[in-house]
Amino acid sequence: MGSNRTPSSVPSWASQRLSTVWHELRQALDANPEFADGATVVDAGGGSGGLAVPLAALGHTVVVVDPSPDALAALERRAAESGVAERVSGQQGDLSSLADVVAPGSADVLLCHAVLEVVDDPADGLTAGLEVVRRDGLVSILSANRHAVVVARALSGRFAAAEAALADPDGRAGPADRLLRRFAPDELVALAESVGLTVHSLSGVRVFTDLVAAGALDVDVDARAALERLELAAATDPAFRALATQLHLLGSRR
Repeated sequence: MGSNRTPSSVPSWASQRLSTVWHELRQALDANPEFADGATVVDAGGGSGGLAVPLAALGHTVVVVDPSPDALAALERRAAESGVAERVSGQQGDLSSLADVVAPGSADVLLCHAVLEVVDDPADGLTAGLEVVRRDGLVSILSANRHAVVVARALSGRFAAAEAALADPDGRAGPADRLLRRFAPDELVALAESVGLTVHSLSGVRVFTDLVAAGALDVDVDARAALERLELAAATDPAFRALATQLHLLGSRR
């Protein structure tokens, strides 16, 4: 299924690491006629606007909710510099308190990227976050993959950390690991379904990108494009998805 996809035009803001997520998110938004005049997007933990600003440039209205005042200040500057300040706003808060700063049922789309790995209880946090999403609204979840960390630590020679991650039920690579947990593909799907999401797709993000030497693609535009095509082609293949650094789930609220 994934091999028939072609990469979208990725804007200059997007690093190679985000290209798969951007492609899939744009496809989902473009495929829904309800979003033709712009969707209301809530980006939980959206930081300085790596996705919020380009989404606003497409005509969507984006509310970024983040606990960091510094990140929100950077978001404001970024939006202003990109000419989309009127479509981007920031609120201080987190996933569990989303409904305190965003009206319940008001969002067409919820982005929950790199958040479930650090909250106290992923199910409770996601349940609380979904309060702001209307029925049938789109939900995009990006989370760390527990299988990939074992491979990554082993390839970098940190065999004890790889062994720890393999044995740990949360996929943590020892006590110094900054993440509280990682998810296997079936675990992420089960979590999403348990809180009332209908899962539409699950893809691997950065199957190959993190294995490429830093700087190797800096001056080779053709190589970057080829790598993006390769990532998209492999993203939904279960064998490759199992080794992706992150997992991207798209679903809708029942």
